Amino acid sequence: MITFAAKMKTFSELGLSDALLSAIAEQGYETPMPIQEEVIPWLTEADVDNQHSDLIALAQTGTGKTAAYGLPLLQLLSSEENLGEGKHVRALVLAPTRELCIQIAEDLQDFSRYLPHISILAVYGGAGIEPQMRALRHGVDIVVATPGRLMDLMNRGVADLSLVHYVVLDEADEMLSMGFQEDLNAILEGVPSNHRTLLFSATMSKEIERIAKRYLNEAHQIQVGSRNEGSENVNHIYYMVRAKDKYAALKRVVDYYPRIYAIIFCRTKAETQEVADNLIRDGYNADALHGDLSQQQRDLTMQKFRHHRTQLLVATDVAARGLDVDDLTHVINYGLPDDVESYTHRSGRTGRAGKKGTSISIVNMRERSRIRQVEKQIQKSFAQGTLPEPREICSKQLYHVIDDIERVEVDEEEIAPFMSEVQKRWEWLDKEDLIKRVLSREFGRFLQYYANAPEIELITEGKQTREHAEQPGRRRRGDHTAEEGYTRLFINVGKIDGMFAREIIGMLNKYVHGDKVNVGRIDLMRNFSFVEVAEQDADRVIRALKHGVTVKGRSVVADRSDSEPDGRTERAGRQDRKRAARNKGDREERNSRRKEVSRGEANSSRRKPSREERGYTEARGKKYTKEDWMKFLHPDKAQPKGKDGLVGEIPDFSEEGWARRRPARKDKGDN
Repeated sequence: MITFAAKMKTFSELGLSDALLSAIAEQGYETPMPIQEEVIPWLTEADVDNQHSDLIALAQTGTGKTAAYGLPLLQLLSSEENLGEGKHVRALVLAPTRELCIQIAEDLQDFSRYLPHISILAVYGGAGIEPQMRALRHGVDIVVATPGRLMDLMNRGVADLSLVHYVVLDEADEMLSMGFQEDLNAILEGVPSNHRTLLFSATMSKEIERIAKRYLNEAHQIQVGSRNEGSENVNHIYYMVRAKDKYAALKRVVDYYPRIYAIIFCRTKAETQEVADNLIRDGYNADALHGDLSQQQRDLTMQKFRHHRTQLLVATDVAARGLDVDDLTHVINYGLPDDVESYTHRSGRTGRAGKKGTSISIVNMRERSRIRQVEKQIQKSFAQGTLPEPREICSKQLYHVIDDIERVEVDEEEIAPFMSEVQKRWEWLDKEDLIKRVLSREFGRFLQYYANAPEIELITEGKQTREHAEQPGRRRRGDHTAEEGYTRLFINVGKIDGMFAREIIGMLNKYVHGDKVNVGRIDLMRNFSFVEVAEQDADRVIRALKHGVTVKGRSVVADRSDSEPDGRTERAGRQDRKRAARNKGDREERNSRRKEVSRGEANSSRRKPSREERGYTEARGKKYTKEDWMKFLHPDKAQPKGKDGLVGEIPDFSEEGWARRRPARKDKGDN
């Protein structure tokens, strides 16, 4: 395994051709990144022992992996040795998403601008397949593809991989997490056995180790930094707030950095669109990126963001996978992802190309333990931040407006024809009045919002201390009274119905028409739940759930709650069971029990009467065994000694109307 040694080199020292060096210089690259410094010479060196070996390269997102494999691939494919094979696919690059596929192809085309004989094609879903098929039939050298679309082209007999020399698995960890295992297996089985496989990943997970063992041949490993660690150039900060305050906290963070250029990561497509819509409504330059958008919409959104026409991009993990932007100032996690690898990829979007970046996480109390898990995995400490106060935010925004005005370059010739008219219209305004009006126009939105901004309760690590717990207005452990401004509702579905916090919030947003329901604390029980909603929303929720709302086969109702779910007391337990008995499942259970009881009573009424009830007064005689009855039926057989039995002459049954059976004749001649 090779680790990065802190010795800076130039691209010319890595053995690249003049054509590639010219293209690199035009792109503005001066010195190679650590992963490039290690991978490029290893791939381009010509010693026999290295020509057919595979490679595993581990480096964080944004460290220049595309150039690390792209530059040596272009150099190898442009050599005289390979030119005679015609336009066959000689190199295959697999990427997990359409966005990353497009980005890689664009980078390779930029690097190969002085290699006109090299052709590059991006194939991905969501775009027309016919142009891709025509290009493949015409012949290309390098195919950059998503696994799904490539499998489609292979099944159509268009994508011929029989002459592939190099296979690159870019973001291999993400491809596996997205469920491309079977497609990868089929694709890698369709390439020649003597090809070289180059696997690039941010993390070395167990899945990566398995695919390396299966498809890589004595793979050489190059590692920059420690496994699964976070980028050195990224600061990690978290703000712990209540769930209902997350959006308000997000606004404060964004407002505090006037020149912010960030991706805001959300967990679901619905949450992504909701946050983006709210930001746009509040006057921010924002846009959404998720899987429900068409490919054309996604491409346009990506283009606008790359060209800085969009300041805030709200995205899901998958949708933002292919974003390769060097100058992101912030990555904001609107809640932590489910796994550490996803956080690593998120935070790796910033702090690229040697620049500093900041990863901010807005979390609630339930996510506190995951903060510690991430810290341990990435080997970085999180700093708990304090949300800026409204006055601080307004001051920053004010100075931002002043700086922007100072930076304006005045073109005297362009504005000269209009100056006389403008001066005539503004002659009644003095300098101070004009400044006030400019600031009010550019700065008024922030002043108006923060004049009556809602208070955000920041939860600190010392929340469980007695002093903190005794603060006025704070609920203690076991206290289930509604927060101020909220009403506590009883809803007759719970965990047994597959309802959790996310499902309950989704149900309310779906069936309660009008403005979005402001949901606070949710107490989930087995058969029912308690949900706190804003006082002004309580009646709307109750009315909406009275009109036959059915979720997962259950009729859902809501009502105001006066009791508290506390299983530690008998009284609360009785109240819980009484409320739970209202739901359909409990009614069915009661009905089933009634049926069982009824069946039991019916059976008992049909029991056999006793001997006394049937008129028998004498005691029962001897109970005969099977042996006794055998003696009775076969008296000629020897009887066991010492046994009492029915020994004596054969009884005469004639009086009882029995007919004695005559022995059968042996033959007719005997008579």
